[in-house]
Amino acid sequence: MGQLGLEGHFRGLAALLDGAFGANGVFTHDCLRFVDFVDDVEELLEEVARQEWGDKEAADGFEEYVLRHYSG
Repeated sequence: MGQLGLEGHFRGLAALLDGAFGANGVFTHDCLRFVDFVDDVEELLEEVARQEWGDKEAADGFEEYVLRHYSG
């Protein structure tokens, strides 16, 4: 995000990530469903894309891509 000039959005991302991962870096499935987490991240990315480029569609496909590649 920093390379794209979007570092101002890190606070929103940090709040979203808070509690999603344990101290060991493993996703906390017992606290949050992975699909809900990915949906929340996609919503954040859509808002960033809307604010920065006027087009939230720039983030479309994120959720599908992540679930297809990382859901197990």
